[in-house]
Amino acid sequence: MNMVRLAVIGGSGLYDMPQLSDVEEYMPATPFGPPSDAIRVGVLEGVPVAFLARHGRGHRHIPSEVPYRANIYALKLLGVERVISISACGSLREQLHPGEVVVPDQLYDQTRGRANTFFGSEFAAHVSVADPFCPQLSADLADVVEQVGGRVHRGGTVITIEGPRFSTRAESHVFRQWGMDVINMTTSPEAFLAREAEMCYAVMNHISDYDVWHDTREPVTVDMVLDILHQNATLAQEVIRVLVSRMGSVAARRCHCGNALQAALITARDRIPAAALAALRPLVGRYLG
Repeated sequence: MNMVRLAVIGGSGLYDMPQLSDVEEYMPATPFGPPSDAIRVGVLEGVPVAFLARHGRGHRHIPSEVPYRANIYALKLLGVERVISISACGSLREQLHPGEVVVPDQLYDQTRGRANTFFGSEFAAHVSVADPFCPQLSADLADVVEQVGGRVHRGGTVITIEGPRFSTRAESHVFRQWGMDVINMTTSPEAFLAREAEMCYAVMNHISDYDVWHDTREPVTVDMVLDILHQNATLAQEVIRVLVSRMGSVAARRCHCGNALQAALITARDRIPAAALAALRPLVGRYLG
């Protein structure tokens, strides 16, 4: 298999892109268990691309149960350098309408108890996530959404809640007071793990509803979310196709995501347990041998 530089994490509908050829499936073993589902790798516009159903095909995993570490680690084993996340979100702003797309530049983590780092077990690292999304990939993604006719909002803050329940009205109003723009259940810890894996990461958030704060709109339901995702599946497929054709297979990264661990590893080399080093070698091997 050729090294796969680009991956898409999202719904299983993306697997069925008619332009995808030479499809194979991989289920890499990781120290964090199996990924959400088999990773489907095919050729799109002459470029190998990996597709992973975040919740598993058939939507089997609630947001808290998604094996985020296994997913990102498995993609790292395939050589992935860039990740496009496709997800639904609720709007917390009047001007962000259902059916539109937000490519955020900030993230607020409101989850509880999710494993949000590869490190630990006497191996410490402190990665910088001041800007949690890759600015280069996010800009490219927003450009393409606009190019193919989508209505896109550039920037803004996404808050990730634990789920699987939707917000109460009180929570939704508080999130608005905090300055949040959209809300979802999966971007954290996915974005943070991608940074630790030195991957570029950007989110294509499809607005499905106004959460529950809007007095004149119906509160969010699963049917609303699914309806928007089905409507936007064609848009998402076309965005991925055009983005891949623009990038090519060897496009150089111009950001700092690929060196995120360079100044983050803090544990003395001779004090790192052999088991921890072996488990994280695909991530840290370039720095520690």
